[in-house]
Amino acid sequence: MTDRFPITIYHNPSCGTSRNTLAMINAAGYAPDVIEYLKSGWTRSLLQELLAEMKDGPRIILRDKGTPAEGLGLLEATASNNKILDAMVAHPILVNRPIVKTPLGTRLCRPSELVLDLLEPGSIRPFTKEDGEVVIGTDGKRVI
Repeated sequence: MTDRFPITIYHNPSCGTSRNTLAMINAAGYAPDVIEYLKSGWTRSLLQELLAEMKDGPRIILRDKGTPAEGLGLLEATASNNKILDAMVAHPILVNRPIVKTPLGTRLCRPSELVLDLLEPGSIRPFTKEDGEVVIGTDGKRVI
């Protein structure tokens, strides 16, 4: 993280999208504060703060694949925001990743290229994802 442009990424190193997002941030010359949320967990207040900055509710960051979301009844339309938040605190894997916070905003960066909208203009460098997909060409422009 730098004082002039602080970046925090809520990261899961086992996730390719999260790894690519972090790599794009690093390639742009930033040293973000990396929070491995599966280790640190979540607090209700932090989730509420991030969601307020995103101007959305917890369903936007609810991960269902490979999680207990269905078994907990969180995918049902009747599941309240409070129930979802409580479950996310109890089961950090329920929060989709990565979530990135910069002075330009906070968002779930799926796909990983969404992080480019949160970085300073002119900071973006050529970048190729770990699967070989070119995201930013040598001219500094998005390929996608």
